Amino acid sequence: ARRAALPLPLQVKNKAPAEVQITAEQLLREAKERELELLPPPPQQKITDVEELNDYKLRKRKTFEDNIRKNRTVISNWIKYAQWEESLKEIQRARSIYERALDVDYRNVTLWLKYAEMEMKNRQVNHARNIWDRAITTLPRVNQFWYVYTYMEEMLGNVAGSRQVFERWMEWQPEEQAWHSYINFELRYKEVDRARSIYERYILFSTLGHLHNGAALVVVHPDVKNWIKYARFEEKHSYFGHARRVYERAVEFFGEEHMDEHLYVAFAKFEENQKEFERVRVIYKYALDRIPKQDAQNLFKNYTIFEKKFGDRRGIEDIIVSKRRFQYEEEVKANPHNYDAWFDYLRLVESDADAETVREVYERAIANVPPIQEKRHWKRYIYLWINYALYEELEAKASKRTRQVYQACIELLPHKKFTFAKMWLLYAQFEIRQKNLPLARRALGTSIGKCPKNKLFKGYIELELQLREFDRCRKLYEKFLEFAPENCTSWIKFAELETILGDIDRARAIYELAIGQPRLDMPEVLWKSYIDFEIEQEEYEKTRNLYRRLLQRTQHVKVWISFAQFELSAGREERLQRCRHVYEEANKAMRSCEEKEERVMLLESWRSFEEEFGTDSTKERIDKLMPEKIKKRRKLQAEDGSDAGWEEYYDYIFPEDTANQPNLKLLAMAKLWKKQQQESEAAAMDPDKDIDESQS
Repeated sequence: ARRAALPLPLQVKNKAPAEVQITAEQLLREAKERELELLPPPPQQKITDVEELNDYKLRKRKTFEDNIRKNRTVISNWIKYAQWEESLKEIQRARSIYERALDVDYRNVTLWLKYAEMEMKNRQVNHARNIWDRAITTLPRVNQFWYVYTYMEEMLGNVAGSRQVFERWMEWQPEEQAWHSYINFELRYKEVDRARSIYERYILFSTLGHLHNGAALVVVHPDVKNWIKYARFEEKHSYFGHARRVYERAVEFFGEEHMDEHLYVAFAKFEENQKEFERVRVIYKYALDRIPKQDAQNLFKNYTIFEKKFGDRRGIEDIIVSKRRFQYEEEVKANPHNYDAWFDYLRLVESDADAETVREVYERAIANVPPIQEKRHWKRYIYLWINYALYEELEAKASKRTRQVYQACIELLPHKKFTFAKMWLLYAQFEIRQKNLPLARRALGTSIGKCPKNKLFKGYIELELQLREFDRCRKLYEKFLEFAPENCTSWIKFAELETILGDIDRARAIYELAIGQPRLDMPEVLWKSYIDFEIEQEEYEKTRNLYRRLLQRTQHVKVWISFAQFELSAGREERLQRCRHVYEEANKAMRSCEEKEERVMLLESWRSFEEEFGTDSTKERIDKLMPEKIKKRRKLQAEDGSDAGWEEYYDYIFPEDTANQPNLKLLAMAKLWKKQQQESEAAAMDPDKDIDESQS
């Protein structure tokens, strides 16, 4: 066989780009524009005789049959075929086509609708009824069939037939709109009793639902709006007793497990329209007490509006308190250990609630014990107990419950780790108010034994002082000082007690024991109190000895100044010499002090003394002892050792110090030179002096 010759490749002679370039965008735009171009209409065919008409029918039927044969499942081809036959008044042929189509797909809703529509347009009522019966029997869950069927019967005036269709429909327990359509149908013909019976069946069927996997029935939660619609239906037709009974049945049916605020709002508004304001108030309060707070926002709002319209001031306050109570409930539910929220909540219920309610809230609050046994976490919590006890005592007047509150709180506290002295003291003061002194002493004694604290000792001692039990005070002070021997305030108070009682020797012995302690928190206060005590007793020699003993421990400038002032005020004879001698002694002792400011303070105090009581010679002497104040510079270093610059500071040079004599001479010469320089500059600037010299 001869091989076919292969075509030769085309040779492109000119490879240069065309002068006019066409873009892809232009091509797409032109294609879109050509789509809009109208095609010429097909030519009209005029049929002049029966033969041509039959020929036309044959061709069209053949075309439709071919399309159906190609794809039987395309229902639109069947519908077009039947509608064409209907346009030719070939009703029987159209019925045949629709029946054939139903054999192909009987679940097609459009097919049934078009079939029935054809029969109704051609006034074939019985045929239409037959089709609708077949449709609702085959597809009972298609609501559109039922709606059109009942509408057709009603338009034909067949009210009984329409009602019969509705009844058949209701047996299938359709959706809510179907029931409302049935009810509206009956109301159009003034059949109120029939409508009421339909409502009764409606709320019953809305309660029952079918399980398709068996024949069992299960109770489901009905919608509240169905009951409300039923009640409003009765109210609209002025059957107010029936409407109230419907609401009451709804409340009873839902019970307390499935309460809904919308039902109670509708019920309350119904009663409000009937001017039954007390019933409205009872309904609102009943619902608010039982519905969870987060689901009762609309209920609160409507209750507030009602009270503002028809209530008194007390009623408005009640609803406001209820709202605030709801807010606090939400806060404490979100965080039970938010004690500030509990305080606000308790303040609210105390102002507007009975004692049992207040106690209940207090019990809920104190049940939230801090999870960590650290005192800082308990500081707010303990005030819940304090407020609880004060409420029981002052408001509820229940002393027995108050005692139980205090005792429960004391038992709850972890005393081995920490305690609250205020709780023990408040309990003791409560027992004192109840004239039960033994219990108060027992409580304070127990507190000192379990968890001794300074505040407990002070409170117990103060109590015994008020009772004038001085022997008990002495014993308590002894226990206190055994517990805290470094507490200078306790020593001072103990000595003052003995002084008040006139036992000077015991007071002095207490002071001696106090200053002999190896560790004190405020020794200067203790020494000052001891010295003031001896001065009050006019024991000047003992006071001098105390100052000497104190100076052996410290050389502080304030001690020396106080010693000198004591000598000035103590004796009448030789007081100036004693005072001056103390200053001189202090000056000698302070020469080795590193803090020059303290020595300057001493000299200034000495100079004030000499200015008031001294002679010219003593004044001149103290003036010579006063130091020179000079400004110096020193180098600073940062924390890392680097150079941080220079700092100016003031220093004092004392004439008595032999090491400072050269410095003083140099400083004096510098001052003299500076003075001469200033005088010469002033003379050079004075013109009058030049004129006088020229005249002379």
